[in-house]
Amino acid sequence: MNRSVAVVALLCIGLTCLVGCRDNLESGADLILVNGRVYTLSWGEPAADGSIAFDAPHDESGWQPDAEAVAVKDGRILFVGTSDEIEIHQGGATQTIDVHGATVLPGFVDSHAHIQELGRERVQVNLVGVETEEEAIDRVAASSDGTPDGQWIVGWGWDEGEWANRYPTADKLSERFPDNPVMLRSLHGFAVWGNRMALAEAGIDRQTPEPDGGRILRDSAGNPTGILIDRATTLLTAAVPEPTDEQLEGFILTGLETMARDGYVAVHQAGADSRIMHAFERLEADGRLPVRVYAMLSLRDEALCREWIERGPYTSSTMLTARSVKAYYDAALGSRGARMLEDYSDRPGHRGVSGTNYGFDFELAAEMMQAGFQIGVHAIGDAGNRETLDFLESVIAGNPEIMAQRHRIEHAQVVHPDDIGRFAPAGIIAAMQPPHCVEDMSWAEDRVGPERGKGAYAWRTLRKAGVHLTFSADLAGSDHDVFYGLHSAVTRRDKNFHPPGGWYPEESMSPEEAVRGYTNWSAYAAGWEDRTGVLQPGKWADITVVNIDPLVVGETDPGRLLDGRVLATIVGGSLVYNSLPQR
Repeated sequence: MNRSVAVVALLCIGLTCLVGCRDNLESGADLILVNGRVYTLSWGEPAADGSIAFDAPHDESGWQPDAEAVAVKDGRILFVGTSDEIEIHQGGATQTIDVHGATVLPGFVDSHAHIQELGRERVQVNLVGVETEEEAIDRVAASSDGTPDGQWIVGWGWDEGEWANRYPTADKLSERFPDNPVMLRSLHGFAVWGNRMALAEAGIDRQTPEPDGGRILRDSAGNPTGILIDRATTLLTAAVPEPTDEQLEGFILTGLETMARDGYVAVHQAGADSRIMHAFERLEADGRLPVRVYAMLSLRDEALCREWIERGPYTSSTMLTARSVKAYYDAALGSRGARMLEDYSDRPGHRGVSGTNYGFDFELAAEMMQAGFQIGVHAIGDAGNRETLDFLESVIAGNPEIMAQRHRIEHAQVVHPDDIGRFAPAGIIAAMQPPHCVEDMSWAEDRVGPERGKGAYAWRTLRKAGVHLTFSADLAGSDHDVFYGLHSAVTRRDKNFHPPGGWYPEESMSPEEAVRGYTNWSAYAAGWEDRTGVLQPGKWADITVVNIDPLVVGETDPGRLLDGRVLATIVGGSLVYNSLPQR
């Protein structure tokens, strides 16, 4: 070979290398996770009794991950396989993260959240866990020291279920805070406690009538005690100054960023009024949503619902979806507002409130369903659930194709055995909260008695009846830590491991079912199963990395589920939270 030919050959080789390098740079993955315990959840669903599918990566030795590496490109999963196989997807701009044996799962989803409240609680007095009136007042005092006279003091978190037989009054609260209106919301928002100045600001006195579906507790002289129950709570909450648009956006962003840090890639917002919905739309337009939002419009905001009936469901964005509406059919078990078929066991003559008496708009709900929206109806008591099923079945009977919208009953907390079999034929999802079970068990049986207790938080019974489930925390009222949720679902024990054998343990979930309840089952509830919920090429790159293997731990030592923590959260291929080292 002469010199000129050799030079030409070298130039050709060089150009080839340059083109190859450029192609590799452009075609390589954006992000690669290696050396992980990857569970794709792409195998068959567990049977209704919890039995593991034949093709699941599980044998006599237990659970084994079905992959160890994931590659991501343009917001979607590019490849799932071994760490060696993934090398072909390395490019010059690829970010590679060695997870060092951590567990990689489809991203967690909370399917029933009040996200603005999670953000708002950061600036309110936190009363979660207080056991006495005095303790609550002391905590308010410690948190509000220096508050100017006349300014509202707002708190939340006292347990209306635990306190229902010993409600406080305005007396001590008023003595401690004579110059500030004080409003303290209960844990789940179905009761509020105010001092006299707050009652005066709201115009609540002995002449104030009780609204439909609500109670104003009164003393022997007919004067309000300071406790308002169920729909009467709005008489006091309406007097608290509304946050500005900027403050509301801040609450929402704080809530969503908190969820991202805690491993969630998406939330289902259970009730968005006009202001909340407009805030979501602004944040989505500005590209500021850190996790996906499945917005459920509030049926209580008729103007908003009328607007969206004209607009139709919004499904074109990957970060914000609006194809659902949230409604309230009855109230809460803790406040004895949930509608029961028979009297409350601890209050003869009382059965709660529901339907029109609780503000449920039958006509508007049906219109939303017929306009293409999924409806999620809050129903707690056995009568509340029965009547909700009656309503949903009647609308579906007149327009059978709307069953495909996968309507939901939110909570489905106490269901009569005769009604369990009605969910599946109508395609109704039971959107349930494992933490509610362990948080309510100390008093729930007092409300409903042991026989009705068998139909309470009945996850297994519903599964055996062919009902689709989805899990959540109902934040901010319950701890949204996903490991707490998994522990609650698997053990039916609280954080102190009480009771030893679990509360009605026959209703517990397997570890796999619990994980699916926060992943692909939640995807199904949103109609997203073709986009997310499992780790497969082409799906959204929504991934959560955790420090424990919840399938193995849940099977061998379920108490250790509470030791779990999130190491990384990936939404659409973007690391929205990461505590893993990079290489």
